[in-house]
Amino acid sequence: MNTTTRIGWLLIAGALGVLLPYTALGFLFEYPAILRQPTGHILQAFQQGGPRLLLTWWAFALLGTPLLAAAVLLGQQLEQRHGAVRLATTLGVAGLLVQMIGLLRWTFVVPLLARQYTTGDEAARQAAIHSFELIHQWAGVLLGEHLGQLLSIGWTLLLTRALWQLRIGPRWLHVLATVASVVYAAAQTELLATVLPGTPVLAWAGLAGSSLWLLWLLALGTWLLRRRPALQ
Repeated sequence: MNTTTRIGWLLIAGALGVLLPYTALGFLFEYPAILRQPTGHILQAFQQGGPRLLLTWWAFALLGTPLLAAAVLLGQQLEQRHGAVRLATTLGVAGLLVQMIGLLRWTFVVPLLARQYTTGDEAARQAAIHSFELIHQWAGVLLGEHLGQLLSIGWTLLLTRALWQLRIGPRWLHVLATVASVVYAAAQTELLATVLPGTPVLAWAGLAGSSLWLLWLLALGTWLLRRRPALQ
């Protein structure tokens, strides 16, 4: 298997590794809509989900790991041909790692808070709610959604610019990456609204942006497998 083929399969595997558990969480946990519910409802629903829900969160955090390898291999193949690729690779790897760390709170932190909420007295329940909200704002909003998504958007835009200038890939693929990045960036309005009440929110942008981004990854991986362009 040559490097281009390997990158193609890694992109497809990583995108599916994110998409499949994300879809499962929608059925098992009503995610992401449930995050707009009261904290007590979230913790109660998590506890009711049991081990299956916990393992689905673990899968969501880690099954996108092939994207890390794909980003590194793409960087190694293209950095000698375009000066921005090394920076793009750094942003991409950092963004994916930060998002994984943020998501792993659902596997190793939230279960403790959900158990405390459902089995403790009123004081314990209030403490669990307070702790969840702090951890969610830190690991979820700040790390995973803000820094993680912005870094991933930076990787996408810089990589797409390099591919365009190197004449690698069709125009529609670069347009898809740009549109996905713009829509994904618009989802930051919902994060700002958590600290700046009254901020206009584009509630649809998060799901639409992430879906378009995964579609771009799948499309890029498929195109690389079919065309196997020279990347060096």
